[in-house]
Amino acid sequence: MKQAEISPEEAMKQIQKIFKKRGKKALEIAKKEILKENIECKAVKEALTYFMNEYWIDYSRPALLSMACEAVGGDPELTTSIAVPMILLSGAVDIHDDIIDQSTEKRGKPTVYGKFGSDIALLVGDALLFKGFTFLYEGNGKLPHEKMTAIVNIIKNAFYELGDAEALELGLRKRLDVTLEEFLNVARKKAAYFEAYTHIGAILGGGTKAEIEALSKYGTALGMLIVMQDEYMDMFDPEEFFHRLKYECLPLPLLYALRNPETKKKVETILSNITTKQGTKKILKIFYKTPETKEFKKAVLNLAEESHIQLRKIKHGTELELLISALITRFEPL
Repeated sequence: MKQAEISPEEAMKQIQKIFKKRGKKALEIAKKEILKENIECKAVKEALTYFMNEYWIDYSRPALLSMACEAVGGDPELTTSIAVPMILLSGAVDIHDDIIDQSTEKRGKPTVYGKFGSDIALLVGDALLFKGFTFLYEGNGKLPHEKMTAIVNIIKNAFYELGDAEALELGLRKRLDVTLEEFLNVARKKAAYFEAYTHIGAILGGGTKAEIEALSKYGTALGMLIVMQDEYMDMFDPEEFFHRLKYECLPLPLLYALRNPETKKKVETILSNITTKQGTKKILKIFYKTPETKEFKKAVLNLAEESHIQLRKIKHGTELELLISALITRFEPL
């Protein structure tokens, strides 16, 4: 199976349309379900409404479930009852993560933590968490017990891996001696979340054992690519990059560059006295001149190739192929 050659811009446009078409229904149901809850506290209600209506407009998660299901010949409508609770659960994790990282803004919008403070953000995250698990059990009574048990275990394991990743990442904060291997371990745990989507989608679609295994491995490679993309994009967002340097772990691409002793010395000099976002621009220039940057690009391309290898075992994986093509364009101009 070979994806027809299209421009990077067209690949991204196509995948965004696919995401919206496939993910809109589940996202709307998730909004309706959580916002209909009787919450008397005005601040919590306002924060929850803000999060669901203005901030958490992410079609990709439910769309990925749908795409994986259809890739093995299943009916994508079957994924909605699982997509809805996963939207709510992932929203809860995102809010709690922002509290831990003290992230007040993302993608040009205030986070719930940044807009309403840590107390309200924590309560909103809890509300999403409880609603998500409740909906998961109440909305899936028609699924065979064996299949439902497998899906719940996948979700549980994915969120444990994600929580473990966040906990391990706490130990990497503001350290200049973080090794590439340490961070890649965290990245792999974060990727488990995306593997869960493709794994569950394949199960819901009635895939064969080989197809389920292939889509599970595809999800792992996809998840790593998404984590690496987010890390790479943080390098180019002055606000986010500066926040990472001051309060969190160094971005993954920078860890690749720091394997070069000369580069590490230059970056450490800047970091030891960084007080403004100007310093981030200096680091970015150094990053591009470092030969080790090619290692990061090679890792990205290897993950893309791994995803293509797994999709060759699937009959209807065209949209999943397109997703990888679109993701690769985000790493330009590497």
